Amino acid sequence: MREAGLWPEVGQGAGVPQGERAVREADGPAGDGPGAGVPPGKRPGGGTALADGDRDLGTGGGRFAAPGRPAAGGGVAVAAPPVLLQPLPPPKSAVVPLPSAVLPAAGLAGVAGALLLPVDRPGIGWLLSGLAVTAAVVVADRRSRDGKPGALTWRNAGWAGLALALLAMGTLRASEWLFVLCVIGAVVAGSLAVVGERTVHSVLYDMLAVPIEAVRAVPWVGRGAGRFAARRDGVARRIALAVLAAAGLVGVFVPLLASADAAFAAVVNAVVPELSVATLVRWCSVFAVVTSVAAGACYFLAAPAPRASADRPRRTKYGLEWTVPLGVLVVIFGVFVAVRLVVLFGGTEYVLRTGNLTSAEYARGGFWQLCAVTVLTLAIVAAALRWAPNATKADRLRQRVLLGTLSALTLVLVGSALSRMWTYQEAYGFTVLRLLVEVCELWFGAVFVLVLLALVRLRSAWLPRAAIGTAAAALLVLAVLDPERLIADANLDRAAAGKPLDDRYLARFSADVVPVVSARLPEPLRTCVLSQVLHGDTPDGWPAWNLSRAAARDVTLGSPAGCR
Repeated sequence: MREAGLWPEVGQGAGVPQGERAVREADGPAGDGPGAGVPPGKRPGGGTALADGDRDLGTGGGRFAAPGRPAAGGGVAVAAPPVLLQPLPPPKSAVVPLPSAVLPAAGLAGVAGALLLPVDRPGIGWLLSGLAVTAAVVVADRRSRDGKPGALTWRNAGWAGLALALLAMGTLRASEWLFVLCVIGAVVAGSLAVVGERTVHSVLYDMLAVPIEAVRAVPWVGRGAGRFAARRDGVARRIALAVLAAAGLVGVFVPLLASADAAFAAVVNAVVPELSVATLVRWCSVFAVVTSVAAGACYFLAAPAPRASADRPRRTKYGLEWTVPLGVLVVIFGVFVAVRLVVLFGGTEYVLRTGNLTSAEYARGGFWQLCAVTVLTLAIVAAALRWAPNATKADRLRQRVLLGTLSALTLVLVGSALSRMWTYQEAYGFTVLRLLVEVCELWFGAVFVLVLLALVRLRSAWLPRAAIGTAAAALLVLAVLDPERLIADANLDRAAAGKPLDDRYLARFSADVVPVVSARLPEPLRTCVLSQVLHGDTPDGWPAWNLSRAAARDVTLGSPAGCR
């Protein structure tokens, strides 16, 4: 079987083997017309015979037809090389030039991260490292543009401020699970700060652009470092000698001065950690990661991804396939909300009596289902905003009515799910997981409010980033409110009302709960809980300084004799 573009067209050139480059006369066979007797491939004027659409492949001036088209004058249509044999384009890292400011900026950020970042606990060093990376990216971007307007705007600054605020929670809160969430949120916000406006890629790429480009920037930085080291003026050698000389002077004079003065020795011991193989490995690892992050951000800014166009996505032509499902969903949600109103006026006892359930069973049996309904509805609304027809006035009215009603009814479902979880927590106690799912439900409600705002003008391009921004802001508010303290307070309130207290669960919290437990729990339970909370606490170096841990160390404990 012949494939298009791989075999000659049927005609004069039929039977020529594939891949043989046959050159034909431009003006017909010999003896006919003005081209008779002219050597193949030559015009009477001595020029090369190249018809419109033909191309010179660099094989002695021969004339070849474009793939899939017969050659002019009855020539052979020679196929283009197969895709697998065509030369690959050079990688982006080999084409994009490395600005001279990137290497020193990323290197200094890496050194700051290696010296300041406490990888094993929250601390002020996370904020300082984030500030170092931000400064390195901003300075490198400005220095590389030679006075031209930079790519960073106030929108980028807003996302960067949100990322730094999340990292700053490591200075205030000692809860490790909370700070892990804050670091993830800071990575997403920092990526959006570098990306700026929407790109042609998905929002998932925009959220993870900096980590992705950090990996891609490795050969870019490697080529740039190689060219820098090979410079004839020897600047790389002079820099290396200067650094080694400075390190040698520090290594000689600091120990001498420390041995000469006890106060200076105390400062040195507080600032410089104890050197060991583990410390050196940690420094090198953190240096590599932080340098790659800073270089990845510069790599994106040096050759940013194409921006998303303002064109609306391709939409379906007919609205029936959207109207009927959305209408059915609105009816189902309306019936559910009507039943919930009966519960509201009839009281919880009415539902418990008719369903033969306990209060906790009723709450637990519906929360997760309502969460699933909320997520699925959000996906349906997003799909309708993107692909449902809105070309005519009737389409737009139908979209506003159906999606607006569905979003409003979903808000009622969100409120129902929150009330169920609150009832469940009052029955069984408050935990981190239950608090987090409540915060997620509140965020879902905020997203549906944003959907209602998007329906005003039926433009939803801003909606994904607004949803991400509200999620990061919700996480920041949660960290400011101190969730472990909130949970401890709520459980102690339950205990004051005569309900059981799970002191073992309370003892698994971080130093964030020390003020509440110290003020509200009686002895000897207070000392038992606090001793477990502070068990294994080690002194912080100054980069790992944390407000909660510092305050918890000042609390006086009683005798642990009565603890089990």
